[in-house]
Amino acid sequence: MASLIPDNLKYTKDHEWAKLDGEMVIIGITDYAQSALGDIVFVELPAIGTELKAHQTFGVVESIKSVSDLFIPLSGKVIEVNSNLISTPEQCNISPYNEAWMIKIQPSQLKEYEELLSAKMYNDYINSLK
Repeated sequence: MASLIPDNLKYTKDHEWAKLDGEMVIIGITDYAQSALGDIVFVELPAIGTELKAHQTFGVVESIKSVSDLFIPLSGKVIEVNSNLISTPEQCNISPYNEAWMIKIQPSQLKEYEELLSAKMYNDYINSLK
């Protein structure tokens, strides 16, 4: 299964992606994650204003196969939530890097962003799982 891995994003071994956008970081799940999960039928996201530490659970995705926790790649405060995913969770399968972004955070420790995996490192990691 070939996964789409954009070069302009950072990744985690939990299969989340992060994109630095000015002063905020946009977070979602990877193409690999949505493919492994199958048809996503429910997404639960945190409230705006929630403070999270790196690697903490920030939500849940439920597919026809399983329920999986979402882990925040870096510490910060939730400043925006993609509420469209509540009514159209299937966007996670269709467009994991665009329409299906999950949350936007104000990072509290930007150095954590630099420590995330590059596209090549993430690709090597998922290839090691096969």
